[in-house]
Amino acid sequence: MKIVLRISLATFCAIVTLLSNNFTAQTVQIADADLVLTNGRIWTGDNANYFVEAVAIRGAQIVRTGTSIELKSSIGAQTQVIDLGGRLVSPGFNDAHIHFLGGAMGLNQVDLTNAKTVAEMVERIAAYAKKNPDKPWITGRGWEYTPFPGGLPTKTYLDAIIKDRPVFLSAYDGHSGWANSKALELAGINKDTKFTGFGEIVRNAAGEPTGALKEGAQGLVRRLLPEPTREEQLAALRQGLKLAASLGITSLQNASGSANEFSLYEELLQRGELTSRFSMAFSVGERTTDDQIKKFIELKTKYDLNPMLRAASVKFMMDGVIESHTAAMLDRYSDLPANSGNPMGETTMPPDVYRELVTKFDKLAFQIYTHAIGDRAVREALNAYEHAQQANNHGWTRHRIEHIETISPADVPRFAKLHVMASMEPIHADPGTAEVWAKAVGAERLPLAFAWQSILKTGARLVYSSDWPASIALDPIRGLHSAVNRRTIDGQPPKGWVPQQRISVGDALRAYTQTGAFASFEEGIKGRIAAGQLADLIVFSQDLFKIEPMRIHETKVVLTIFNGKVIHRTM
Repeated sequence: MKIVLRISLATFCAIVTLLSNNFTAQTVQIADADLVLTNGRIWTGDNANYFVEAVAIRGAQIVRTGTSIELKSSIGAQTQVIDLGGRLVSPGFNDAHIHFLGGAMGLNQVDLTNAKTVAEMVERIAAYAKKNPDKPWITGRGWEYTPFPGGLPTKTYLDAIIKDRPVFLSAYDGHSGWANSKALELAGINKDTKFTGFGEIVRNAAGEPTGALKEGAQGLVRRLLPEPTREEQLAALRQGLKLAASLGITSLQNASGSANEFSLYEELLQRGELTSRFSMAFSVGERTTDDQIKKFIELKTKYDLNPMLRAASVKFMMDGVIESHTAAMLDRYSDLPANSGNPMGETTMPPDVYRELVTKFDKLAFQIYTHAIGDRAVREALNAYEHAQQANNHGWTRHRIEHIETISPADVPRFAKLHVMASMEPIHADPGTAEVWAKAVGAERLPLAFAWQSILKTGARLVYSSDWPASIALDPIRGLHSAVNRRTIDGQPPKGWVPQQRISVGDALRAYTQTGAFASFEEGIKGRIAAGQLADLIVFSQDLFKIEPMRIHETKVVLTIFNGKVIHRTM
């Protein structure tokens, strides 16, 4: 009797790939490994309780895992062996939402990160200006809203120390700017200046600009800032990559950018200087041209399946931030009267326009990121993704919503239902920065503030990042601390801030590794420690699974391996 077995082409390809990978893994193991890590506690990324002792690497690939005794057969005369001494190992960190060029450029500007008083900020700004007398502009970022009366800075503080040069400093979240009188003068911002668009020139009771600029109004000053040269940008990226390596970051997903910025990463790749894997989400909106889209499609096609550089995503901005009342909310802000200008914030574009743009890019097979912080913006993003699914029938496209700082209870289960990824930054929930945020949101909405646990419980995928430089720390370990503890590093508040939303070490690590790989369609090649995966691994100074959770922030990355090569080592 003749039996005919019919299978789909996709299934046939999967079987061929599986057989090929198994054959390759078996044959590679016959040869000596280039690098073997032994005597460790290696978390493979599969689940919170699965560890191995040793891992063998050949070239850029993991070829074998097991006990230290089992892997002795992989060690030859030329094999480099590193004894881990029982230290914890995990897949390399994947920062799934970052603005890397901006962060790298900021490494040589005024750094106001973690300055807790206005006096401390003023001291740092004055010291930088004194050290850099030839800079025509004093620029930087990192200030927080909480230290300022009313939640926003004024030009008075800057004018007292710098009058002859323009100063422009971004808030830590990048959504507000702080200018001195000289900068406002050069930008032509005065009592009579009108701004139309998403944002605001903040004014005092007399109508005079205070020096604070919200959202798009920052562009009135930003357009005057000196443009860095290409070589300055490349030098900054090299500095940023060195910092990332020291923190164990081996993959970065750029959450905004242009074709020109992408070309910088192309150049570093061609020079062999790219020490992190990059995935780019191009910034798009109502004004994106057909020529720009054509370029995005060209880059997406050119770098399809490239393990070092990808360009398969686009990024929308749907609202602003809670602290400046520019995030779009379903109900009015708790600290604003009902008769204020925009008591519920606003969206960056009409929802119907956004929905049609989402459907357009979904049809072009782009993965879509949407910045949505307010619960109304989150709902509009979910609605748009659902509309695109129905219109294009693409199935699981792994679209993402970024930040999700507030959410309606009715929308929590929609992430799993629509297969939308929740992309969030645990460092943004550091209670030390939450005073102004919590006052604006109010007690009624607080239980779903940064609702990681609630979203995970529905079966949705949670992916973590830093949002650097729009955050108080690039270090993923600070993010792990916030995710697990929901407390400051000083232990406040003692019982945690909205403690019901904290998650386990295993879930937090997975959000920084395995799910990050899934978020860029690369779970088949990275995000776990297993044969056939790319050799991106990190070693910790402490065992995150065993130490008291409030000691997580003390942990350091003592070894970073990228593409099979050691790129950072202090052990």
